[in-house]
Amino acid sequence: MTNHDNLFSTPIAQLGDWTFDERVAEVFPDMIQRSVPGYSSIISMIGMLAGRFVTPGSLVYDLGCSLGAATLAMRRNISAEGCRIIAVDNSSAMVARCRRHIDAFRATTDVEVLEADIRNVPIANASLVVLNFTLQFLDPVDRQSMLDRVFAGLNPGGAVVLSEKFIFADAEIGDLLFNMHHDFKRANGYSELEISQKRSLLENVMLTDTVETHKTRLQQAGFGHAEVWFQCFNFGSLIAIKPGATA
Repeated sequence: MTNHDNLFSTPIAQLGDWTFDERVAEVFPDMIQRSVPGYSSIISMIGMLAGRFVTPGSLVYDLGCSLGAATLAMRRNISAEGCRIIAVDNSSAMVARCRRHIDAFRATTDVEVLEADIRNVPIANASLVVLNFTLQFLDPVDRQSMLDRVFAGLNPGGAVVLSEKFIFADAEIGDLLFNMHHDFKRANGYSELEISQKRSLLENVMLTDTVETHKTRLQQAGFGHAEVWFQCFNFGSLIAIKPGATA
């Protein structure tokens, strides 16, 4: 049974700084379903992408794995033999719950769950790397180097999935999608107080970029192809593919 997220109905002075602690981990599935439009579709389609991109004997990375939703979706869809998924998160509360979720399902693809800073995790022999609403929580000065490391660790023809909340250069469109997102949260039962307090807590922690900024970073890292493959309001996901081996 999923615990209901009423975390942000608490007076903001009692909440403290935003962190992915036990309080957040406990209600995270409900929180993200009610807060991120299209999240379920992104997760299921990441599984489909894994079925297409994961190659025999390679590694798959879920960087910022939270409770392991993307990891489980990928594991269900991987048919290639000899693969291993490395799921990484820096929250001990998330990692503990993620391990329980992974252990609850049997599968032929091995999963290793690490509690670590994704910036310090070696990436090598990768066929698919997923950063599902993760990069936006890194210091902006570290984002290019993170993508550079992902590119270097990917095998030729491998892919990275980068899901993020977007901002927009067109202020009118940006305001529309911002307000549509708040309508989405209201429709899912969040009060004005909860919406306002969550925004206040996240505004200095989750620093978002435009789609164009993400594409520029991916291209600078060396990806030959990068494009948005899913978007709902101001949330979406890009895929970038490393050029294949030359003859």
